[in-house]
Amino acid sequence: MPPTHEVLQPASSSPRSPSTAGGTGPGGLDGFFRISERGSTVAREFRGGLATFFTMAYIVVLNPIILGSGVDKFGQRLSVGQLTTATALVAAVMTLIMGVGGNLPLAIASGLGLNAVVAFQLAPQMSWPDAMGLVVIEGLGICILVATGARQAIMDAIPMALKQSISVGIGLFIAFIGFVDSGFVSRIPDAASSTVPVQLGLTGRLTGWPVVVFCLGVLLTLALLVRRVKGAILLSIIAMTILAVIIEALATIKSWGLTTPKYKGIVGKPDFGLFGHFSLFGAVTHIGVLTAVIFAFTLILSDFFDAMGTIIGVTNEAGLLDRTGRLPGIGRVLFIDGLAASAGGIASASSNTCFIESAAGVGEGARTGLANVFTAAFFVVALFLTPLTTIVPSQAASPALVAVGFLLMQQVKDIPWDEWDIAIPAFLTIVLMPFSYSITNGIGAGMISYALFKLVRGRAGEVHVLVWVVAILFAIYFALNPITQWLGIS
Repeated sequence: MPPTHEVLQPASSSPRSPSTAGGTGPGGLDGFFRISERGSTVAREFRGGLATFFTMAYIVVLNPIILGSGVDKFGQRLSVGQLTTATALVAAVMTLIMGVGGNLPLAIASGLGLNAVVAFQLAPQMSWPDAMGLVVIEGLGICILVATGARQAIMDAIPMALKQSISVGIGLFIAFIGFVDSGFVSRIPDAASSTVPVQLGLTGRLTGWPVVVFCLGVLLTLALLVRRVKGAILLSIIAMTILAVIIEALATIKSWGLTTPKYKGIVGKPDFGLFGHFSLFGAVTHIGVLTAVIFAFTLILSDFFDAMGTIIGVTNEAGLLDRTGRLPGIGRVLFIDGLAASAGGIASASSNTCFIESAAGVGEGARTGLANVFTAAFFVVALFLTPLTTIVPSQAASPALVAVGFLLMQQVKDIPWDEWDIAIPAFLTIVLMPFSYSITNGIGAGMISYALFKLVRGRAGEVHVLVWVVAILFAIYFALNPITQWLGIS
């Protein structure tokens, strides 16, 4: 998922940088992964891999629920069972590739925030294969940026405050989705005749056992986070699912929503039905070239910078950065992250990216890619537990969205609120994501207002040319309807 943006300090137990090795070290497993060189052991790598899986395994449940909640332009939904298989398999494969190819304890899975864009922003305007095709293009775009060296130019172009505000806005957007999906907040049927567009519960107040499960889940998740319990999100999902199953068996429930918490078994055969169901350029047919480019850019921007923050944060905690604060070989790591995004699109699991939960594994002693090998193995096991994971109702999983919203919200403290020419664009980026139910709108408003306010202050030279290009593209995107009408284009 997107990074929590906590300030991570280098681990004292492993001061060595991956660039400090003079020789090849011991042979075999130790020599390949440089385990001894980085001050670790196979046992520590195993514990780290297990801890990472335990803290991020919720994605096998949550990603199918988020994507399964979306409806494409033709009213089609994706199968939760097939999504569970796709989520677990892509996570296993790409985590393994990152471990072997990047030799870092950075696990990969479907990114929260990015899957919300796919489910609630892209799919409603096209078919699911078209939306997943844009995800594939996103990953290829990241790979091209890394391969051409444009990565550094883009990193330098986007102001840090805007990068931070994007993560904060996505956090609020995700939390809002959690409240809506659980039934805690609902759309007023006839909002035009009301003073507010949404309300508490279905009738202006909370009713029914499903909402009780959600409320208890939010309190439990946040309490576990306050206690710094490892696996807090997963533990809460498991506990609330058990409670939901019991309530469903004992009480008469009108509706749980998409998923009814009934026990269907534990072990099941993986369903690979979604693999290969993507159309690389199908989105252009439904939304046009310009909008497709804007959507692809939005995905690239969110994935690219979230991955960067996660990679630097986790490797810094592991003591793997060099003396200048850079990670040797980061281009290779970002290239693998780009491949992961495309792999998620190919499998219809949404864009995959590095997870900040990898820091849990580092905390258990992981310092090399061997920890990823173990994490990947646990995801393979999860492939065969589909029936168990598909009994989780949204009321049990949605508290995780609220918790993730809180974690992403922490970065708001780093935005310079006393500098209005950057603070206002950051504010617009943050609030427009949940208020317009669109991550794209938030990013666009931030880019345009940042360039404009620098211009009116006579500081246009501080705006990188790439930011001007992006701002102009977003301006065209927002004005697309009147422009097409003016040009007489239907």
